Amino acid sequence: MKYTLHKSDTRGYADHGWLKARHTFSFASYYDPKRIRFGLLRVLNDDIIEPGGGFGTHPHDNMEIVTIPISGALEHKDSMGNIEVIRPGEIQNMSAGSGITHSEYNHSDEERVNLLQIWVFPKERDITPRYDQKVFPREGRKNKVQTVVSPDEGGETMWINQDAVFSLAEIEKGKEVPYKVRFPGNGVYLFVIDGRVKAGDAELGARDGAGIEDEDTITIRAEENSFAVIIEVPMR
Repeated sequence: MKYTLHKSDTRGYADHGWLKARHTFSFASYYDPKRIRFGLLRVLNDDIIEPGGGFGTHPHDNMEIVTIPISGALEHKDSMGNIEVIRPGEIQNMSAGSGITHSEYNHSDEERVNLLQIWVFPKERDITPRYDQKVFPREGRKNKVQTVVSPDEGGETMWINQDAVFSLAEIEKGKEVPYKVRFPGNGVYLFVIDGRVKAGDAELGARDGAGIEDEDTITIRAEENSFAVIIEVPMR
């Protein structure tokens, strides 16, 4: 197993008052030439948005964007006409394609929002923009892998314009969950939201991440009750 460990406290940090952001990879004013991306995974931001705060209308194009709320509620509006509120247990998936604009705001005047926003380079450029949002019940990831985003059309997962797979797993202390790489040659980026896990030689605590390459199956063992995101992406 080849892996690259990114400890939580080595991430980039920005405090804008209304926004406190941790960047696993180079983003905005944070730049590290050794941490540009992992394969086609370009952005993994861990954002806290204060009550009443948010991102005003801004553009995106040719990027696959997955948003995972951890706590609070996020309000979304876009140029496709979608007006939604996203809460924990839901996943938002957006193919920016040929171009969209959208805004994201804390839906509450009292509670913070904590979310992960993840960007992956697309397989095809300039496709028609697309938006999806879906609830994924917690029992579907209890001590097992729950796939939430994949290139499969018409299934239980949300579609992504890339040979990439996003999954969630909530693992009880002492239990193991295997993740089988779906596309040969893909790498896996494992990000721990809460808890502490082992994956081969990699040991990860809360908000640590590890890029894992050259493995067909990755066994994730929980050293304490843990919640993790598994992102499989092409390496080239």
